[in-house]
Amino acid sequence: MTASVPAAPFGRMLTAMATPFREDGAVDLDGVQRVAKHLLAHGHDGLVVSGTTGESPTTTTEEDGETLAAVRDAVGPDVPVVAGVGTNDTRTSLVLARQARERGATGVLLVSPYYNKPGQRGMLEHFRQVVEAAELPVMLYDVPGRTGSTIGLETYEQALAWEPVVAVKDAVGDMPRAARLAQMGYAVYSGDDVNTLGFLAHGACGLVSVVGHAAGSEIASMIGDFLGGDHAAALATYQRLLPAFEAVMGPANYGATTAKAALELLGVLDNRRVRSPLVQLDDEELAALRAGLDAAGLL
Repeated sequence: MTASVPAAPFGRMLTAMATPFREDGAVDLDGVQRVAKHLLAHGHDGLVVSGTTGESPTTTTEEDGETLAAVRDAVGPDVPVVAGVGTNDTRTSLVLARQARERGATGVLLVSPYYNKPGQRGMLEHFRQVVEAAELPVMLYDVPGRTGSTIGLETYEQALAWEPVVAVKDAVGDMPRAARLAQMGYAVYSGDDVNTLGFLAHGACGLVSVVGHAAGSEIASMIGDFLGGDHAAALATYQRLLPAFEAVMGPANYGATTAKAALELLGVLDNRRVRSPLVQLDDEELAALRAGLDAAGLL
């Protein structure tokens, strides 16, 4: 890689891990460790726990702490592990942020508050309190399709004045905007698998993936090839993976459901259970997922 390659404080290839559940509905901590080890063996140099794909809206604070501890035990002390601590209640996020530090997180993922739309001033104040509580490096997370609001560029500029704020997971899909964030000094991570190659061309340093549950090594190779200057090889891998991107993250799919089903198809998990209000893939949907992964050469 060349000297101009952007720094990646949490690694370049990360996946927002699915959280396995037992038949009784409890978190399957053995399954959590299997998923973490699977990802680490397939191209990952960092992990994200208790994000959207980890079904964080339906897991408890205690479960999030247990999941983080299980992942840290599984991967050892040196692998970057980023803990999702973002909620739409600042007090809850403060508890999660402190817990993340105590349970061994490398950094925290902080999504903008969803549903209650606090505006830019309220958003910035929420970020400030959580950043101070975490005492860890922070990756902001901008995903307006889920939160109902977008982090303003002026908010990004103010947040960057806080030393722990170093990165952003950008799922806005606006590549010139991503380039501006990189120019500001953020380590920009693509928040959408299908946009990763374009984001890299606009200054991103890596990816927080969902498709990485099934294609970690391939996506990591694509990132490495692009940043190393072999753009043709990166494009060839991207084109090969298009059926998988569509199968896992297409308009009818929801990330957590397809990620768990992919892990089942790969034999990492023996089920694809999710928590309500999500419902697991039915047989027809599973067949469509299998076809997409197979077309991409992943099965």
